[in-house]
Amino acid sequence: MSDSAIVIGAGIIGTSIAWRLAQQGLRVTLIDAGKAGGEASWAGAGMLAPGGEISQWNHWAEFTLHSHSLYSNFVDELRQESGCSIDYVQNGAIEIAETEAEWIALNDRAERQRGWGILSTAVPYKDTAGALFFPEDAIVDPREVLQSLLAACRSRGVILHEGLPATAIHAEADSLTVETPTGRISADVGVLAAGAWSGAIPLDSGRLPGSFPVRGHLIGYRIEPGVCRTILRNGETYLLQRSNGFLIAGTSTENAGFDRNIDPAIVADIARRAESLLPRLRDAAAPEAWLGFRPRADAHQPQIGRFAGSNLWLAYGHYRNGILLAPATAERVSGQITSTEGMDSISPAGNL
Repeated sequence: MSDSAIVIGAGIIGTSIAWRLAQQGLRVTLIDAGKAGGEASWAGAGMLAPGGEISQWNHWAEFTLHSHSLYSNFVDELRQESGCSIDYVQNGAIEIAETEAEWIALNDRAERQRGWGILSTAVPYKDTAGALFFPEDAIVDPREVLQSLLAACRSRGVILHEGLPATAIHAEADSLTVETPTGRISADVGVLAAGAWSGAIPLDSGRLPGSFPVRGHLIGYRIEPGVCRTILRNGETYLLQRSNGFLIAGTSTENAGFDRNIDPAIVADIARRAESLLPRLRDAAAPEAWLGFRPRADAHQPQIGRFAGSNLWLAYGHYRNGILLAPATAERVSGQITSTEGMDSISPAGNL
């Protein structure tokens, strides 16, 4: 069993893995090129919604449902260990069909989902062709999850270095070394969880699966609590509301690289769609806007597991489901590192 680990990337995936490894007694160093939790995890809305994500059955659909089943206990354990509050509620989701064609497609998808254990029932919703309620969909505040994870990591002795990028990775026979601008950090094993930046880090023992950002805008309205009691969604538009009243609307999908400039036209389009879905928002103050970089792998599926028989584990490419998949990813990666069983490998060509 390994005694030490270095985790590259302090988003929700990396910090969850660092926490689980520290619980198993490993000495863990966690590094991030920027601020811990400051990228995709900070930007995400926190929708835990298999009902809106799974349209076909495969390994990743099963993995997603497993992670969803872990979430309540994951949050409870994290609250207890960190002493922090986490806004998490299983409030369900209403998915709306505006046209007969959308209603037929929605029912067809829901019928397949019921066979996979994703429940839904028809509900009345005015001025629509129909609507379904998904009772098991939930929401969580990812910023509070990150705050709690960092507190739990500190309590377990995890060493955190912010503003420290990994410039190269050297996987050796019985150790792993990460180069940084301030020197080298060595450990028995390493985990690469740097989101969209992961695939560009040089590795001397092989070529990492590539990764790239998919930019997305979100907006938020500061209104009174209780206006949006469930997730509301139609197509690519969704609404969810935090317990404190902050209501988030999304989203957009843009292949714009790491461009951090907020596009006013995209913001206006999201606001138009959100206010059509919930007309009450037309009376609210102008929304805030922000964006994030969803981490996508070139293989268009998450890269989770040991890389090509080395002592480096990959945990990136979760695209828009990183928050939802964090518990299962941490369970899988930490379990493989601390056990000699089930250590499946990812080849340089992709996830096998």
